[in-house]
This record gives sequence, C-alpha cells and structure tokens, in this order.
Amino acid sequence: MAADNHIRNPIEWSSDQLRNVNVAIGRTGHAVHGDDRARNAPLPAVRRIDLADLRDVLNRGIEDFGAYRTDVIFICLIYPLAGLVLAQLAFGYDMLPILFPLASGFALIGPVAAVGLYEMSRRREQGREINWSDAFAVLRAPAFGAILVLGIILFLIFALWLGTAYAIYEGTLGPRAPVSLSAFLQDVFTTGAGWSLIVVGCGVGFLFALLVLTISVVSFPMLLDRDVGLFVAMATSVKSVWTNPVPMAAWGLIVTLGLVLGSLPALLGLVFVMPVLGHATWHLYRKLVPAETDAGS
Repeated sequence: MAADNHIRNPIEWSSDQLRNVNVAIGRTGHAVHGDDRARNAPLPAVRRIDLADLRDVLNRGIEDFGAYRTDVIFICLIYPLAGLVLAQLAFGYDMLPILFPLASGFALIGPVAAVGLYEMSRRREQGREINWSDAFAVLRAPAFGAILVLGIILFLIFALWLGTAYAIYEGTLGPRAPVSLSAFLQDVFTTGAGWSLIVVGCGVGFLFALLVLTISVVSFPMLLDRDVGLFVAMATSVKSVWTNPVPMAAWGLIVTLGLVLGSLPALLGLVFVMPVLGHATWHLYRKLVPAETDAGS
C-alpha cells in the first residue's frame, strides 16, 4: 500500500505523462471522427450572445487566473522565447520585419497553448479542488488525439502566416534587412512602401486570424467537454461564429489587441494576457454552447 501512495519523482511523473500521450494518440482515429452517434446527430445548439457577454467572460477569466495563478505555466514558455528574441535583436536587426507578425501570430497558436487552461476552468466549474498542475490532465482526455491534430493544423497556419508576412515585407520594404530600429520605424510610417506593408500585412493577417477564430474558438473547449470528434467540434465552432458575427468579431479583436500589447515589453506581458484569455475562452464556450443537460431540457 505504501508503494501506491509514495510521492512520485519527476522521472516517474514524466513517464506517466508520456504513457498517457501514447494511449491518447492511439485513440486519434476515434477522437477525430467521433463515434457513430456523434457523427449522425445534428450539430449542438448555439446561443446568440451580445457584447455584454464578452465583458462577463473576461471577468470570469480574470477570476480563474487569480484563483490559480496560471502565469506560472506561461513563465516557463514565454521567458525563454523572450530571451531568444532579445538575443537575436542584440546581434542584429534581421528579426525586426517579423517581430510584429510573430507577436500578432500568437493569436493563431494561442488556442493550442491555452488547452490546459480550458481544463482548469472546466474543473473549477465542477467545483473540484485543483491546482495549476491539473492543466496536464488534458493528456488523459479521450479527445487528446483530436486536440493534437487541430494543434498541428494551427501551427501550420502560423508558419504559413510568418512566411507570408516576410514575403510582404520583401515585396514592400525589403529585401535588405533594416539597419536600425529607428530607421525601420521611419521607413514603415513615413514612406509609401511602409504604408503598403501596414495595409497589406494587416489585411492578410486579418484573414489568417479570422480563419483560426472560426475553426478553433469553440473546438478546443468542446473536445474537452464532449466526445463529439474533431469534425463536429470544428463545425460547431463555425456555426457559433456564423450565428454571432459581431460579438465574435469583437472577441477576435480583443484577443489580437491583448496579445499584441502583451508582446510589446519583450513578450513578457503574455505571461498574464494568455492565461486570462485562455480561461475566458472556456467561459465564452459555455456562453455559446449550452451544456448537454441544458440543451435537453
């Protein structure tokens, strides 16, 4: 009995997590397609929401963040990345043309990084006692395979966005790298080519962000909440955006501005912005898609 209750060391804990990942990946086929009942059933109902609901979900996200201090998770992710960016800028200005696309691009992969936060908010909603390490419970989720597939899709979209953004730079201000930060900013804001970069870049970036918002805003939380399969989750996400175009456009703007502003102080603001937005997204899902018990009543 004592052996069952001993405190696991990091090697044992990591081994357990890898075992959970292997089991979940083995169920990827089922997780992506869902069972026959989910495939043949109509899409879940979607509520209409308004802008006041967005204020409510942000407040709930802040409450979850305050309760569990999930910035601890993102310190481990953001600080090394910030160090790499600062080191690169210290040795040259090659990174400048993609610095803004990199910052705004967090909106494209943010849903992947926030999956653990959705799980924590879900458990808190159920009244369970949890701590930030419970974010790793997603590794045991039946739909982890589908979550992994959707995450890969978003990372591919992110990579495509960075490549497209750099191509836009080369077609406007490039192909030479900026000689200094001040010269780069002057070229961006005081030349016709710079304004072309701003207009075209923001326009194309908006299309990338719209695509990711549409396919993922409901998908990740729903895969944790129900055994519906990836295709049903994505279709429900599209339906949610289609049903609520103005509130969802406002939400996309909130997420993008929050991530960009959080990125400005060497990406360090993301330590606080990403957890709040992640928790809030779970509550947005609850606003949009009624719980199965509510839908049946």
